[in-house]
Amino acid sequence: MLHGVPKPEPSKSPQLPPGIVKKILIGVAIVAILGWGSTMFYTVQEQEKAAILTFGKYTGESDAGLGFKWPYPIQQVIKVPAKLTQKIQIGYRQEGSKMDSHDDESMMITGDENIVSADAVVTWRISNIHDFLYNIDDPERFLRNSASSAIRSVIGASKLDYAITDGKTEIQSKVYEKLVEMHQKYETGIQIVDLKFQDIEPPGGEVEEAFREVTNAREEKNTKINNAMKYENDRIPKARGEAQALLENAEAQKQSRILNAQGDVAKFNAIYSQYKVNPAVTESRLILETLEKILPKAKIFISDGAGDTVKYLPLNEMMRGGAGSAAKPDAGAKGATP
Repeated sequence: MLHGVPKPEPSKSPQLPPGIVKKILIGVAIVAILGWGSTMFYTVQEQEKAAILTFGKYTGESDAGLGFKWPYPIQQVIKVPAKLTQKIQIGYRQEGSKMDSHDDESMMITGDENIVSADAVVTWRISNIHDFLYNIDDPERFLRNSASSAIRSVIGASKLDYAITDGKTEIQSKVYEKLVEMHQKYETGIQIVDLKFQDIEPPGGEVEEAFREVTNAREEKNTKINNAMKYENDRIPKARGEAQALLENAEAQKQSRILNAQGDVAKFNAIYSQYKVNPAVTESRLILETLEKILPKAKIFISDGAGDTVKYLPLNEMMRGGAGSAAKPDAGAKGATP
């Protein structure tokens, strides 16, 4: 023990001002209350809907705008884009100008045991928030699997030639109906708005080239059929018109000949009635008319046939000069007595 060295005094902890601990506790409580109270307000965007859960149980929905709820953990809000129409790609993924194929989704077997690649786009939206949140765990995965299953089911019952040519529209319609039916059956809360195939084609290489040639030949066949039908539709009306014209012309000739025959009969009957009255005169007239037709340039003389001197009457000369003779009598008749 050293003498003369003062013994150090024991250190004392700093003393807090009276009431500081209480103030700190009050401040912490205020901050906690404010933070807890801030969870009582929430905002829902225009394209969203909010599901309200009370002690983890679905109790209601909220539309766009500012909402109020009991603080967590009494109530909580889950927001979903219920008013937004979304699209999902089957068989490929496209981000900007980059496109990646997913053969596990697009490759499938047709009904005639050929391989075909089918890419599609499914347009969908949320129709029931409760079913969407509680009936399916992963909505996007379920939608992909269900769409792929529907496509495989329909194409698996179709032949490759039909699937890549004329049957694409019908197959698309059947896939859409099957996909809608599937989501209604499992009550997923998803509404299928539309389904469109991007491509239905055989895999690349020689198979694709062969089917492309088949498709081109089919299109050429359809083109020729359409041209033939066009020619048929053009020629048949014309032929019918020509046939109708011939029929009408024949009918007109028929009626004309009937009328001419009826006129000849009437003429014959008229002559015959006159012939019965005076056969000699009628016979002479018919002979003269026949002679005029046979010998149109012959001169006709009429005589009585009695006596040694033939007396005749020059009718032709008299008819040609009748007008001049009446105006100017000849000189030999000037002194004749009446």
